[in-house]
Amino acid sequence: MRPRVVTPCIGVCSTALGDEVCRGCKRYSHEVIDWNSYNDDQKAIIDARLDGFLVQVMENKLRIHDVKLLEWQLQTQRIRYPVHKSPYVWLFQLLRAGAGQISDSAQFGFSVDAEYRTEPLISLREMIDQEFYLLSEAYYQRYIGRYLHRDV
Repeated sequence: MRPRVVTPCIGVCSTALGDEVCRGCKRYSHEVIDWNSYNDDQKAIIDARLDGFLVQVMENKLRIHDVKLLEWQLQTQRIRYPVHKSPYVWLFQLLRAGAGQISDSAQFGFSVDAEYRTEPLISLREMIDQEFYLLSEAYYQRYIGRYLHRDV
């Protein structure tokens, strides 16, 4: 049995301001509006897409070397993380909660790729979040928006 899919909402919704893609959770405006009417399979498809985009962006900048250490740190720091998801999703939760407090990534089981090592983790987290948004927006424009907004 798969775990229940919880809303990805983080309480920073920009769809009410007219964005087609929420800057907070990265769902599309119609997904935000219709979330409670979706069945578990529909929610799981949206959740998998979001996780895939996030993991793709994270793997382009960070490397997890010790999943057990990362998990131990998350538990020690009392940071909620979805156990059934990729450790890169866990790592994003860690960065979201305390990027400014991590001075040595190795103590948390990960490293930053050479190209980004000079970036403070807070800036890197913001960069990741922005790229995650841009990837969601590009997907929306390519596969969703063009069909919703074309003249019939």
